[in-house]
Amino acid sequence: MRQLFFAVLLVLLVTACSKSFLEKTPINQKVESDFYKTPGDAFEALVAAYSVLNYDGHGNIWLSSEIASDNCFGGGGTSDNGLRQWDNFQSYLDHNAAAWKKYYTGIYRTNMFLKKIDGVNFGGDAALKDQYTGEARFLRAYFYFDLVRMFGKVPLLTAPIEGTNFNVSQSTPDSVYALIASDLKESITLLTASAKKFNQIPAEEYGRVTKWAAEALLARVYLYYTGYYTKNDLAGIVTKQEAINAAEDVIQNSGYDLVDKFPSLFRASAGSSFAGQNNKEGVFVIQYTDKGLGNWNQQNGNRVQVMVGIRNQVLDPYYKGWGIAPVNGKLWNAYETGDARRSATIISIVDENLPFNTATTDQAQYTGYYWKKYTPMGGADRPDANGGDFQIDNFDNYAVIRFADVLLMGAELNLSSNLAKAQGYYDRVRDRAFNSTTRRNTLTNDANGLQLIMTERWLELALEGHRYWDLLRQGLTTAKQAIDNNTGNEFNVSFRTETKGLFEIPQTQIGLSNGTITQNGGW
Repeated sequence: MRQLFFAVLLVLLVTACSKSFLEKTPINQKVESDFYKTPGDAFEALVAAYSVLNYDGHGNIWLSSEIASDNCFGGGGTSDNGLRQWDNFQSYLDHNAAAWKKYYTGIYRTNMFLKKIDGVNFGGDAALKDQYTGEARFLRAYFYFDLVRMFGKVPLLTAPIEGTNFNVSQSTPDSVYALIASDLKESITLLTASAKKFNQIPAEEYGRVTKWAAEALLARVYLYYTGYYTKNDLAGIVTKQEAINAAEDVIQNSGYDLVDKFPSLFRASAGSSFAGQNNKEGVFVIQYTDKGLGNWNQQNGNRVQVMVGIRNQVLDPYYKGWGIAPVNGKLWNAYETGDARRSATIISIVDENLPFNTATTDQAQYTGYYWKKYTPMGGADRPDANGGDFQIDNFDNYAVIRFADVLLMGAELNLSSNLAKAQGYYDRVRDRAFNSTTRRNTLTNDANGLQLIMTERWLELALEGHRYWDLLRQGLTTAKQAIDNNTGNEFNVSFRTETKGLFEIPQTQIGLSNGTITQNGGW
């Protein structure tokens, strides 16, 4: 715990964590006593909090939850450890330590920012102060939501630790979710005045938190919490109607929309029709860049990309990677004929006639399927053709919240109260998938209708970090039925319901806590 909660007095300004507003001139260190004086200081501290979003592929909930779901296996090389432990819900030495460090670093930075913001002289520009504070509140909520989903009971810090008392007890999930809900509601209020429709947002501000992102995340948190914990509202703070209103505001008023063709969303499937890194579907998008140019001390590039790339082989147009999280053939087979999402989501070695050398590969759990969404691409734009390192300088942005996700959340939230509206939102997503209005399913306001929406979420958002959590909020029995796999020894997976779907808390943190942190059940 000391290494995590040590009250650092320096604000470390990590640069180039986006392609736009976060690409700033490096400033090495500033002492706290001389900092937090001007709006420029506040902005730099806010950038430091944003930069944590880019940290470490192994600490990325996006990757670990895809492996834990039924979408992927562990994979990697035959001698790699840790990956198949995620897949098989097995204990592993200090598992998830990178994620724990990442999120508490982000929480520390946002807490320090929120503590100091009142001391900054904004010269009467209250609107700018509100915007910065709203962004920081969102980021703290975002970090805590990932943390509490992964680990359940976690230490709850709302201010930087003072003195030497680093041993903070775990809080109940309800307490953590109450903070998340409060932060997001406050973020929405503070960001309303600065809200712009998508087509009015300057390119240099892409990646910044908006009112729309806060509303969409509020709807997501509501659905997860009420589903996983079988509650009627979000920690007594957000009602279902408030969640509906939040999603509705994004759908009707934000200016975000579906990209016309699904394959255009991702560089590997789009070809010349790529909609761009910050297109109209990206409600909240983490920004990555190749400007780190091989500097391993920076966290600028999308490190998940190299992890999921084809194992050690360059198969044009795709570049090489580590073969982590090979795709389960079950996902490939779940798509209907004519669904454009299948070949835009997954690389099929056989169907694309790629010369993968199975005789020499050390790929573990080879399935013949790899990620197409976010796979590294070859050609002149690849990092190591431009002074970078292919391991750390991949640059595709990660859309944390897409407009399609908001539509499907809107459909789910409205299913029991406004079936026509739910049907309309569901149809928009499905119509695009088939480029046709003839493949629609009719929703009903019961379990069957909900299952149609959940299936659509699976296929639309596959490999984007949502499937595991969608399964858990449908109940542990549903999660086990989906995740369990008995097709062969190498691929056998058994979801252990005694863990309640929670991840293993890093053993180092338990050891450093002097008994104030205990391990999750089942581990």
